[in-house]
Amino acid sequence: MPPEPAPLTSPPAKSARLVLAENIVRLRAEKEWSQETLGFEAGLHRTFIAHVERGARNISIDNLEKIAYAFGIATYRLLEPYTGQLA
Repeated sequence: MPPEPAPLTSPPAKSARLVLAENIVRLRAEKEWSQETLGFEAGLHRTFIAHVERGARNISIDNLEKIAYAFGIATYRLLEPYTGQLA
């Protein structure tokens, strides 16, 4: 039996959900916003923000866009691992 081919790409070091959570927590801290403030700015409930930050919720594209808009950044930036140049 021939050996199994290697995967084309390796899995990411962190899941997109974890990267998103870390970016939201960091951006909130940079703006000195509470979860409640971010929720208000994004039109989402504070508890939803808390769940996303803990990685407990599977967020929709629509809500991802709302959070990015509240921070004033492009939506895709929330899913990029932080390199010191996000905001």
